[in-house]
Amino acid sequence: MKSKIIFAEARKQFHRSLVKRGVLVVDKSGVASNSDKDNRPSCAIGGLIAKRLCAGEGAKLPAQTAGSIFEELVCEFLNATFPKLQNLRPGKWNVFNLGNNNAVKTSSFVQYEHLAHLAKVIRSDSQLATMLGNDYVIAPDIVVSRTPCDDNEINDIARFVDDNVALRSDLRLKNNPLEIMHASVSVKWTMRSDRSQNSRTEALNLIRNRKGRTPHIVVVTGEPLPSRLASLALGTGDLDCIYHFALQELIQSVHEYGKDGREDLIEQLDTMVEGKRLKDISDLPLDLAC
Repeated sequence: MKSKIIFAEARKQFHRSLVKRGVLVVDKSGVASNSDKDNRPSCAIGGLIAKRLCAGEGAKLPAQTAGSIFEELVCEFLNATFPKLQNLRPGKWNVFNLGNNNAVKTSSFVQYEHLAHLAKVIRSDSQLATMLGNDYVIAPDIVVSRTPCDDNEINDIARFVDDNVALRSDLRLKNNPLEIMHASVSVKWTMRSDRSQNSRTEALNLIRNRKGRTPHIVVVTGEPLPSRLASLALGTGDLDCIYHFALQELIQSVHEYGKDGREDLIEQLDTMVEGKRLKDISDLPLDLAC
């Protein structure tokens, strides 16, 4: 008997949960909950995706509620997959949904611990507050982090460190008690041109304000319309990649809809996929292991 494919099972469970919890539904008019009701291609493609994922009829959740649940389920998917890749990426890994965890802040991670001091100084200096505004503020939806290693773990197969060497490496618990941010995941159930760019701004802040290595910076979305995906996927490399919640189903649906006169949508989607700017959520755990 063949063993189950872990990523495939996690992906199926992710989609089932989206349907069960009412994030992905179809209304009485046949419009999927991730579609823009005023955009014909969005409605058509979103409806085809919903059909392929066996979404039932229901009322669309408020945008904030749907977004919060989508974040939660993306976090669950990552927890069910990435930490299990110990053969590829050994270590103690943690996946936080910062939106639901007020105790964990960006300054809780070693690359950004200085931001807590900066915020304290700015609060007490109105001139600095005027000059800097809140451009230093970083609020990822989901963070993947690694816990530093104690010396026993580092010296497990040979004596690599002692009290005289490697005195500043963040991976060494003796030097650094804070988590190391490995990845920042921005989660957008849908994209509108004005809101999608928030992820790009967030990415630039993560890059500019860090001390040490840059984390993986990615976006996970359920947006069905290729042009809106392209607004974030194409362009400069401030984002590693965009990951779609159901890329295979999106490709099938765009090709089905686009064959009758909307070949431009097919071409746009194929450009993103072939150019490795758009991938499936099941690709994300392995990419994080790079």
